[in-house]
Amino acid sequence: MTLKEITSALSTLDKIAFQLPNGDLVPSHFHVTEVGKINKLFIDCGGTIRNEDVVNFQLWNADDYDHRLHPEKLVNIINLSIEKLNINENLPIEVEYQGETIGKFGLEFDGTNFLLTTKQTDCLAKDKCGIPEAKPKRQLSTLTDDEPCCSPDGNCC
Repeated sequence: MTLKEITSALSTLDKIAFQLPNGDLVPSHFHVTEVGKINKLFIDCGGTIRNEDVVNFQLWNADDYDHRLHPEKLVNIINLSIEKLNINENLPIEVEYQGETIGKFGLEFDGTNFLLTTKQTDCLAKDKCGIPEAKPKRQLSTLTDDEPCCSPDGNCC
């Protein structure tokens, strides 16, 4: 989800709710303590230099149980960040949220809630690391008679 997409989604809502991957909701008295741009300049294990930009939202719970962040307030914060930090509204959003440690999540919208999605690490240079590409799995029911297969008297098995 990008800044442009979240701003559009927020314009349709009366309240904001973030849902964790396990289905739990972030407590409704959360604060968005940061909206920022993060630039990650790195070299992968294959020696390729890479540059990645994301928008970072940091969600935080306080003991302020009467606090509720309304959609229009978050839109104002987003617009201010675009203007003051010169953030491209087409950048993807990454969300930080404090669990047992700070977790990083992707962001999607289901029409009601903003979904914090899990993120995975990956090798970006599989070809240089000797990691074979995953072979596509095929269902036996999709094989046709013209495709070769082993027979009891064959030598392929």
